[in-house]
Amino acid sequence: MALIKSISGIRGTIGGHVGQGLSGVDVVRFTAAYAAFIRKSYNGGGNAIVVGRDARLSGKMVEHLVVGTLLSMGFDVINIGMASTPTTELAVTAENACGGIIITASHNPIQWNALKLLDHKGEFLNDAQGKEVIRMAEQDDYVFSEVTELGKEYHNDAYPLHHIDLVKNLALVDTEAIKNADFTVAVDAVNSVGGVIIPQLLKALGVKNIVELNCEASGKFAHTPEPIPANLTQISDLMAGGCADVGFVVDPDVDRLAIVMENGEMFVEENTLVAIADYVLSSTPGATVSNLSSSRGLRDVTLKHGCNYSAAAVGEVNVVAKMKEVGAVIGGEGNGGVIYPELHYGRDALVGVALFLTLMAKSGKKVSQIKSELPQYAIAKNKIELTPDIDVDAILDAVKDKFKGEKITDIDGVKIDFEDSWVHLRKSNTEPIIRIYSEADTLENANRLGLEIIEVIKSI
Repeated sequence: MALIKSISGIRGTIGGHVGQGLSGVDVVRFTAAYAAFIRKSYNGGGNAIVVGRDARLSGKMVEHLVVGTLLSMGFDVINIGMASTPTTELAVTAENACGGIIITASHNPIQWNALKLLDHKGEFLNDAQGKEVIRMAEQDDYVFSEVTELGKEYHNDAYPLHHIDLVKNLALVDTEAIKNADFTVAVDAVNSVGGVIIPQLLKALGVKNIVELNCEASGKFAHTPEPIPANLTQISDLMAGGCADVGFVVDPDVDRLAIVMENGEMFVEENTLVAIADYVLSSTPGATVSNLSSSRGLRDVTLKHGCNYSAAAVGEVNVVAKMKEVGAVIGGEGNGGVIYPELHYGRDALVGVALFLTLMAKSGKKVSQIKSELPQYAIAKNKIELTPDIDVDAILDAVKDKFKGEKITDIDGVKIDFEDSWVHLRKSNTEPIIRIYSEADTLENANRLGLEIIEVIKSI
């Protein structure tokens, strides 16, 4: 059993004792604290909070708890039912709501669920705001409403189509070109909400030939839901037979996009943002942002277009803050998370699909050719287990000192930029480990760099 409270929201395994998993009591406590926080901090005139969920087996149960708690705190609830994370974010602004709660544990396995907390802009709470919600929950700092002040629940299941319409009408999405290209597209949606909205999007974009894998929104995940190569053998084997021009894989809440090439090989998650940014910058030059652990490829294509690249601390909320600061036209994270401000400030697999299909249609290139023309890098991911007596800050300071002749960034752990590679060390927020990400021209060299840094840490 596990219960994790972080900048990413409140997540845990369903069941168990209070405080040891995401029990019903914990759902009520953190929802009440969030409602009290919104009541205290929101200065607008609205009184509604949007609630959406993915297709997890526990989703409906958690939804009942969340909605009931919000009503008992005096808020009206706009319940949009089963919807993707970006759809829920867009619904908050469309409803002029005070905030929103997304019931999803994203890429976590089936036994997990979570509360992702949004502000009135449909964006995630920042670190300070999240910590205040946690404090209020832990101190039971909230007051339920009197019977005459209870909220009301309203249902609206139209937001997935609203989301699709917004994506379809973006200036850089060319539905006519996509339709004329007559693509065959394979989709693996891990039996969650993406199994409904991604095929609907493809049809709206003019795609007539869709091969659906795991597109029943049953919540019974057909494989481990994180869209990384090790979990995508089914769609890879299918496409190796030449049945589709491109494959799209989304996680359970549809904010991450992985792409499979026409030969069944992985496009690689890191390249999702890089390729789409290359297309966007060719039409709308401007700044770009990704987090410190994302591929250098985004920096390279940004410089190719004569534009400026910036790095942010890890975490979607940090990337969004940096994007706003520099006025970025596109940004995101190397896990397949594309953030396109023309639509909204949130990772959105739908906009990723639409822009990538437009890139394919306009260029006339196969996915494998698009990949071959991108900067060629590979990222290795390693870690070091921690014991309670280890002083992580002292280790990171010692690493900075040892490599003081290189370019050092320390806004989030320590990142060392070498001429043709980099390594990023940061303490995990959820596990007793130091994560070590390294990138070089080949996976072998990236792994070698990561292992060399591990040896340095061991010597320290």
